[in-house]
Amino acid sequence: MNTSILLSYIILGFTLAAPIGPVNSARLDKGIKNGFWHAWVVGAGSMIADGVFMIIVYLGMVHFLEIPIVQIFLWLFGGFILIYSGIESIVRAGSFTLADSRGKESIIKCFFTGFIMSITSPMSILFWLGIYGSVLAKTAQTNGTASLLIYSSMIFLGLSLWDILVAGLTTGFRRFLNNNSLKMISIISGYSLVGFGLYFGYQGLVSLLKG
Repeated sequence: MNTSILLSYIILGFTLAAPIGPVNSARLDKGIKNGFWHAWVVGAGSMIADGVFMIIVYLGMVHFLEIPIVQIFLWLFGGFILIYSGIESIVRAGSFTLADSRGKESIIKCFFTGFIMSITSPMSILFWLGIYGSVLAKTAQTNGTASLLIYSSMIFLGLSLWDILVAGLTTGFRRFLNNNSLKMISIISGYSLVGFGLYFGYQGLVSLLKG
């Protein structure tokens, strides 16, 4: 098996995880407030959701996600989760200080934040159906179906490396922050999540009214 091809799939997974979106916003926010493990766990929850989508595409069950009522539910529920998380981040911004914020939020809550944001995100669904679906098709055409699982694992490894990198960066950034900058990051992150949530909700309402 060609090592350069394996490396290219790892890089693909790494770059797919990099764009700023709801999960990365939440990952940065939790990591800066609470440290490495909280940021990593948000990413871990997101990766498990990504794994679910990969399995769905891999097993050919994409038609379930094409059902209009399912899409509308995901738009609206995903929007609600993002708006709720964003408002919570904004409201609680003033209560965080560098002295007492580390470990204030539970690991379990951070995990489910990442998982629910990702599993209910239509952006994630479209992303995995489009990108991963085309990757599977190309891989099967050029290398046969026997290699699909290995190459899929390399994509997942790339996602994991991004998660570790972001968690490490947030831990490093923390030492340069003061209480005011910490509050500002919380507020910016909160508004970012609310913005994504409003967009999701709008798309859900448009789809509902069209139906």
